[in-house]
Formats: sequence, structure tokens, C-alpha cells
Amino acid sequence: MKQGIMALMVLTLTCGACNRSKQTSVVAAAPVPAAPAASAVGSGTADSFVASGPVVVENQVDVAALREGVVVSILAQPGIPVHQGQVLAKLDDRQISADLDAAAARVRALEANLQNWQAETRVLQADRSRAEKLYQAQVIAKEQLEHVQYKEEADEFEIRRETESLNNAKDVQRSLELEREKTSITAPFDGIVARRYVRVGQRVSVGDRLFWVTALTPLLVKFTLPEHFFGKVHEGEQVTVSSADISREAKYTARIVQVSPVVDPSSGSMEILAQVMGSAPELRPGMLVNISLHEHP
Repeated sequence: MKQGIMALMVLTLTCGACNRSKQTSVVAAAPVPAAPAASAVGSGTADSFVASGPVVVENQVDVAALREGVVVSILAQPGIPVHQGQVLAKLDDRQISADLDAAAARVRALEANLQNWQAETRVLQADRSRAEKLYQAQVIAKEQLEHVQYKEEADEFEIRRETESLNNAKDVQRSLELEREKTSITAPFDGIVARRYVRVGQRVSVGDRLFWVTALTPLLVKFTLPEHFFGKVHEGEQVTVSSADISREAKYTARIVQVSPVVDPSSGSMEILAQVMGSAPELRPGMLVNISLHEHP
């Protein structure tokens, strides 16, 4: 009987050990969750980076009125190519032209008066020379010689006064000429008229916008790069410019011409300026393009 009880206990302990072994095996075989994949930062491949930015030009300004007046004619419209100095519009210049004519007449009068004084002075110089010879010959008294000398000196002072008056009149004439030039609104550089803000008959004041003129070349692209590019991008390096909006095949080469010496602390980025090389007929100022560059290790 005792032997039967002992055999039953050994069998029970052996089954318990087997159950624990099975549980341990099940726990060890449970799958381990995979670590999440790292998210990509930026744009481009492992050795390149793609940024975006606008196409800009150096010369792009609003042409403003330099004096007040009424627009009497408009000679340029949006989309029309213009050259530096070409007249875009004209203001009424009748009053300033009349003032200029009066100033020119005064200049001519002063020039004639000056010539008259110069001729009279030459006569008095001859009289003085003759009086000095007569005085040396004791033909005339000293008072007569001094009278001739003082009169000749007085005419020389008159010549100086008339010369200054003539210079002043010429300055006034030149000032009026400049004012009349302001009535002709001209293009400051070669380019194209992008916008027109005025119409014929409109009265404008000093500083009013009249036209928006923009150059078409050289084309520049302005973009920003993350701060980890600082010290890795240099002037003279080349980048690729493209835009899916115009043509996927159209790609242009640009050369970096300016690298910001500092990093913007608010955005953690640095500003880059590159100039498009060669002809780029599909690019226009204001377009948003993609700029691709290779990252340096």
C-alpha cells in the first residue's frame, strides 16, 4: 500500500514539472514587437536636398512721380518691353516750359550786358594806359590819372557782379530744365512694364506710383536651407532649378552668388541666392521653383 502511494506522488510531481516546462516554452516563443521606422526629414534623397523659392530679379521697382501734375499722355502699356530712358508717360509741362523760356531770356540778356561791360572796360583800360603816359610826361595832374584809374576799377567790379548774376541765372535755368525733365516719366532700366497705375487726365502728386517696371534678366532664385548646411554651401557652387508647373523636363543650372553669413534664429535656416545661367525662356520673375543641390558630407 505504501508503495502505491509513493508511486502516485512521483507521478504527480512529474506531471507538474512537465506543465511548468510547457508554460516556459510558450512564453519564450512570444513574438517581440518591431521598432518603429524613423521618419524622413527634409526632401530629396540621401545625398541631395530639394528646396523651393521664388524667381526674382535685382531690378524691379515702382516708377513714381517726381513732381505733381496732370497726365497728358501714356506711351507704354503692360507687357511692352522698354529700354532705359524710354518715355512711359508725360505730364502737363506748359507752365514749366514758359518759366524756362523766361529764364533763358534772362540769361541771354545778362550775357549781352556782361559783354557790354567788358567792352567798356577795355576802353577804360586804354584810357588808363594813355593817362599814365601823360602823367609821366607831366602833361596831366595826378588827380586826372586817379580818376581814370578808379573808373576802370569800377567797371571791373561791374564785370564781376554781372558774371555772378549770369551764373545765378544759368543755375535757375538749369533747375527749371530739371523740373521739365521730371514731367517725362522714363524707364529706369531695360525691362518690361508689368503694371500701369494711372490714366490720362489723372492728377498725380510727388511719390504717386505710375508704373511697375521689372527687368527680365539676370534671373535669380532665392531659397532657404536648414542650419546644418551652414559652412557646407559656398558661392560658386551649382544647383538645379526646375518647376513641375511648366515642364518636368525643363531644368536649368544656377550658380550660388550669395550665402547668408548668419542663421535666422526664429526659423533655424539660412538664406541663399543663386543666379540662373544661360537662357531660361520658361522662367519669369515671381514663379515658385524647386532648387536641388547635393549635400556634402
